[in-house]
Amino acid sequence: MKRLSISMGILVLCHVHAQKVSWQRDIQSGTQDFLSGLTVTMDGQYLVSGSSINQNPSTGRGQSTNQGYDYHILKLDQQGQKVWEKYSGGSKHDYLMNSITTQEGGFALVGTSFSNISGDKKENNLGGSDVWIVRLSETGEELWQKTIGTKNNDEASAIVQSTDQGFFVAGNILDNKKLFGSKDVFVSKLDKDGKLIKTTILGGRSLDEVTDMIPTPDGGAVVLVYSTSGKSENLNNIESQNSAQGNSSQNATKLELTSMVKTFIGKSEDNYGSGDYWVIKLDKNSNVEWQKTYGGSGDDRPKAIANAHNGYIVSGESVSQSSGNKKDNIKEGTDIWVLNLDKTGNEVWQRSYNFGNRDVAMSVDVIERTNKDNFSEDRGFLLGGYTQAEGKMKKDDEKFWMLYIDVNGKEEWRKYVEGKEKKNEERLVSAKLQSDGSFLLAGTSAEELGKENWKVVKLLDGDVEDLVENKDIRIYPNPVKDYAYVEIGLDFDQADIYVYDMTGKVIQQLQTKNKITKVDTSGLPQGVYIIKASIPNQKNKKLTTKIVKE
Repeated sequence: MKRLSISMGILVLCHVHAQKVSWQRDIQSGTQDFLSGLTVTMDGQYLVSGSSINQNPSTGRGQSTNQGYDYHILKLDQQGQKVWEKYSGGSKHDYLMNSITTQEGGFALVGTSFSNISGDKKENNLGGSDVWIVRLSETGEELWQKTIGTKNNDEASAIVQSTDQGFFVAGNILDNKKLFGSKDVFVSKLDKDGKLIKTTILGGRSLDEVTDMIPTPDGGAVVLVYSTSGKSENLNNIESQNSAQGNSSQNATKLELTSMVKTFIGKSEDNYGSGDYWVIKLDKNSNVEWQKTYGGSGDDRPKAIANAHNGYIVSGESVSQSSGNKKDNIKEGTDIWVLNLDKTGNEVWQRSYNFGNRDVAMSVDVIERTNKDNFSEDRGFLLGGYTQAEGKMKKDDEKFWMLYIDVNGKEEWRKYVEGKEKKNEERLVSAKLQSDGSFLLAGTSAEELGKENWKVVKLLDGDVEDLVENKDIRIYPNPVKDYAYVEIGLDFDQADIYVYDMTGKVIQQLQTKNKITKVDTSGLPQGVYIIKASIPNQKNKKLTTKIVKE
């Protein structure tokens, strides 16, 4: 679990543009709560997720047998107010590692479970720890759950939804001596109802650990891996050779795994140093299309990846000098190392950036704009991260930073958000850019270790707002199926939203105070419709756009 230290009390800006806190929410707890992340919902609300010991399980889950950690999620509205809260778990520890909002407006959770059938857990584990996936509606009701794993210890890292509304789940298999190394990578494809379709297992001869995963527009996924491994042969090939020689050891490996369809893919390139970036592209059926390794002679750790128009943008940390396929020397401590890859994984450009001492990458966002031909293109990339002084920890040693670079990696500006400590223990876990130009920071806060509370801060920043393309009204997805989300880019107190058919008849009407409003389109026949938003406090300004119902 990523737990990056930063003070998040009173946020102070060291830059020409003023920053301010739109709102801050402190979520109280008396136990050591692990925060895994923050997810923005389709309608502009927030899902805070992590692991907690439920102190009132009789009201939270209807059973009181578990004294260990449960999945813990909390939904906040657009103003940061609590909408609902939910715990899910069995009789042992269950650690929530990643959560996403789905295309249908609900949520998918994935974590590492030590529980057999008990409490909310409906399937037994296959090994010491397995991967537990839970699919929820937008109101927090369970739709389905699935447990997958091997007879060894398995841990979850990430989940994404593919274009067919199914899911890719990624994580690691630990200490299976009949596989590749000490920690191997698995990627499982599930359909939209949770049926397991295929699992691909990848690895080298040492440790390989998933750090991030993104869905791709072609229905596949890209997995980002921290790799200490060299090149390794495919187990499928070894298995065929052993079978021809009458050796059944690799067949035994297959029997020890679950009954899912499996492919074993070895790492195709040697490492350049003690740790490298390993980027793996899978197609919609979880088949490996390509894999690439990037690094220098030292330790290089990838952290985040995003889809760019020309391919992918990858950020992480490096202590390598110019060596391997890394071109820049480090300047001080740990530098931020960013790669732009094309759609086949080949390098377009790479750049290094230094903020002083130990720099850690947290997030990378693609800034888009609409060109003169009304097509979207990349305007640049916004990186978020954290810098810590080496050696003994001191007050205000940790600083959250933002770095804006153009499409060629040239630095445009950077800024710090300095923390002024309110409590002794402050840790930042998640940093997310919003469509309105605000930044969400989520972390834990405590007077002492073991008594962490969750903290969520919405930060407004003038420079970031200037980057984000402002549209008066935006509809997504479009074409629509069951739901459309209407986003209004103007400031307003209240808006009236109307849905018209092509004859001018009003099909729906609703009032909203939210920037993003969900509109039910499930009952509409196929065709083209007009959505209008009327804003009284903007001199009754009328905003109009079209949607296509599939």
